[in-house]
Amino acid sequence: MNLLIIGPSWVGDMVMAQTLFICLRKEYPDCAIDVLAPDWSRPILERMPEVRAALSFPLGHGKLALTTRRKIGHALRGKYQQAIVLPNSFKSALVSFFAKIPQRTGWKGEMRYGLLNDLRKLDKTRYPLMIERFMALAYPNNSILAKPYPRPYLQIEKESQQQALIAFNLNIDRPILALCPGAEFGKAKKWPAEYYAQVAERKIAEGWQVWVFGSKNDNAVGEDIRCHLTLKAQNVLVNLAGQTSLAQAIDLLAYSQAVVTNDSGLMHVAAALNIPLVAVYGSTSPQFTPPLADKVAIVRLGLACSPCFERVCKYGHYNCLKELKAERVEAALAQLIDLK
Repeated sequence: MNLLIIGPSWVGDMVMAQTLFICLRKEYPDCAIDVLAPDWSRPILERMPEVRAALSFPLGHGKLALTTRRKIGHALRGKYQQAIVLPNSFKSALVSFFAKIPQRTGWKGEMRYGLLNDLRKLDKTRYPLMIERFMALAYPNNSILAKPYPRPYLQIEKESQQQALIAFNLNIDRPILALCPGAEFGKAKKWPAEYYAQVAERKIAEGWQVWVFGSKNDNAVGEDIRCHLTLKAQNVLVNLAGQTSLAQAIDLLAYSQAVVTNDSGLMHVAAALNIPLVAVYGSTSPQFTPPLADKVAIVRLGLACSPCFERVCKYGHYNCLKELKAERVEAALAQLIDLK
């Protein structure tokens, strides 16, 4: 049985989608899973043993491009028995429709009647977690999901890891604290740089080194963290944000002994590498998309105004982040390291 997955458009969602792939392989041991997704996601999908192939989807987030979607769909005709569409948008269901895949499964979303012929109405109380909403699509409608749930796990090849280490002239002679201070969602997810710096300063004083990960948009906050360090500590921090490819970031992140991160895509990558991590939550909630790993500490204040799920604080104060001091994260990190 050949299955086509229309993949999500965000790093964290793509990592969490592995729970669906695991369920599908359990339900249909001989199935082949191909994922149609943006090219940026290939390094993630290539590290998932359940996925046979990552198929390139050339359109950016939000673009309709009906002609291109029709062309992609026509090229896929006759190759799959079922498609599972993870995004809830109208346009995300078009390729599987144009491909004439016999069974097209997904949640009821933006006017997808006819595009999907296995259209399901989501009961958010039955499936409160995003991974539950992904996993449920592997089974008949309204199925009870068996626990314990599978967790994402990314396989790392030592050779590519070593190549990334050499490419950035890094060494692993001291323990590594990884910082992931970015969040594409918006400012309301970003813990202040000076607090990240305080955590980094403490670990550097204890003999650790610190690597900062993120996209090009996060390079500036990496330098901001550096500016808040003492001169000696500045030389121990390596700002990799915007310097690595996603593949290199995954491989280098796997070397770390601990991670401090915002609620972001890299948080889910770190969890899938099963690295002890402290996740800082501001405007969002761990009740929907928690990091899935053995050793996780969630740090949040739980103010009356949060979670608001806003990209920008509507009050302008960002107290859910500013009042969450570094000492709380340091204590959570110390406890995780002691448990390791």
